[in-house]
Order: sequence, then C-alpha cells, then structure tokens
Amino acid sequence: QVQLVESGGGMVQPGGSLRLSCAASGSILGIVEMGWYRQAPGRGRDFVARILSGGRTNYADSVKGRFTISRDTGKNTVFLQMNSLKAGETGGYHCYAFVDGANRWGQGTQVTVSS
Repeated sequence: QVQLVESGGGMVQPGGSLRLSCAASGSILGIVEMGWYRQAPGRGRDFVARILSGGRTNYADSVKGRFTISRDTGKNTVFLQMNSLKAGETGGYHCYAFVDGANRWGQGTQVTVSS
C-alpha cells in the first residue's frame, strides 16, 4: 500500500502563490506517476498536473505557465508550485499516485483564493 500526505494549503489572495507538498510512503517502488487534482465545492475532481516516473510532466491548459510540478526523489515527495492563483481555483487539492494499476489518493489540502 502507498500512503500519501498532502500539506501546504491555505488562504491566499488572487494573484498570490502557494506551494503544495505530497509525501509518499509505503510501497513506493511501483509508482508510475504522481499528480494533483482539484475538487471545487459541489464539483468533481479536475486534473491539474502530473509527473511521470521518467520526469515528464503534463498540465491542465488552464494552469500552464503558472503552476509547476516537481519532485524530490530522495524524499519521495512531489511539489506543486502555484503562482498567479485565481479565485476560481479554490478547492481541495488531492494528490494521487498511480501504482499497481490504480490511483491511490491522499486526504487533500484546502486552497482558498479570495480577497
């Protein structure tokens, strides 16, 4: 089993920045990719960004140029640097790891973008 723990959420004004972290533990050797989804109130989860085991990254069109996903392999941690945040990007940010053919999820960390 893989356990994921997110941190770094909080409240920020529009245009501000936050850095989210996702620490993985357990059976991490089989992880193929890790990434982030956002869930706004009353909505399903929307893809934000992912990083594959070889280092390739993908982003939702809406965050390209503003968000950066990276990883610290030694610490089994993935980061999401979010700049120029918008009010519509408020929501729970959930980290996932794709391992053994399925996504494993963390509990999420709340991001609120408001003036």
